[in-house]
Amino acid sequence: MKKEYDFSKARRGAPLSVKGKSRITMYLDNEILDAFRALAEQSGRGYQTLINEVLGDYLTRSARPVDARTLRRILREELKKVS
Repeated sequence: MKKEYDFSKARRGAPLSVKGKSRITMYLDNEILDAFRALAEQSGRGYQTLINEVLGDYLTRSARPVDARTLRRILREELKKVS
């Protein structure tokens, strides 16, 4: 180790920035966090990665366009209400 280090050009924060990701603070229920940590332990992956994947999957599924079968069902239900 050196006796002195030059920190004149140092900056606070994470040493490496990750493009496409943002650091946030959020509150989760302890049960939710415990469950993700247990899943992470079983899978050998990080619990934050698992939470990110679950949120991404949810957004992908909920953003899907409505298929013809579902649209027909919805229209039938709405037409029954009007009749």
